[in-house]
Amino acid sequence: MADVAAPHHYKFNIQMNCGGCSGAVDRVLKKLEGVKSYNVSLEKQTADVYAEETLQYEAVLEKIKKTGKQVKSGERDGVAAEV
Repeated sequence: MADVAAPHHYKFNIQMNCGGCSGAVDRVLKKLEGVKSYNVSLEKQTADVYAEETLQYEAVLEKIKKTGKQVKSGERDGVAAEV
């Protein structure tokens, strides 16, 4: 679900093998202040995050990495970013 009012769109390609993996990513994004909306897809191995201006890409990346999942690639507002 795209939130066109959100200033930032971050996309992450995450290695997730089961519902527990995607659930862990879902839980950290749900609690992260500044996230307007998000979608975690186990099938596509992705997380799309629509964030407020104050929430930086690096903060979202760090939270996802703390779940223990491998982040393979990322995009910051449509541009490839370091992981």
